[in-house]
Amino acid sequence: MSQQAAYTPYHPRWHRTRVSTWWWLGRWSYFLFILRELTSLAVLWFVVWLILLVRASIGGRPAYQQFLEWAGSPILLALNVLCFALVCLHVVTWFNLAPQAMVVRVAGRRVPGWCIAASNYAALAGVTAVVLGLLLMRE
Repeated sequence: MSQQAAYTPYHPRWHRTRVSTWWWLGRWSYFLFILRELTSLAVLWFVVWLILLVRASIGGRPAYQQFLEWAGSPILLALNVLCFALVCLHVVTWFNLAPQAMVVRVAGRRVPGWCIAASNYAALAGVTAVVLGLLLMRE
């Protein structure tokens, strides 16, 4: 045991293949993955927009009118339409991924994935119907 281990002053370099910054453009599935991740920015915009709406509502009628004028500008309307489409993509992809994200067992048997996704869509339809009902009853 009197032998010493050989010492090298430089650490060996590992081989790492270079990956382009645009790797996600190589396949449609990668592109959808990145697009789905970016849809969270659309969700963020709607949260900010709703906070601004609440702030304008608390500020009284002049602040609310100013908010409505600002929100009615063509740029914001286009942004909201784009964000709505991205949020719809976010919802659909999340509902379709939900069966892989959670395992539901009833009486010791696994619930099929389509049942989990279908229950999400049914809940969405139910909430949408209630909100539309409330909006239409007001008129």
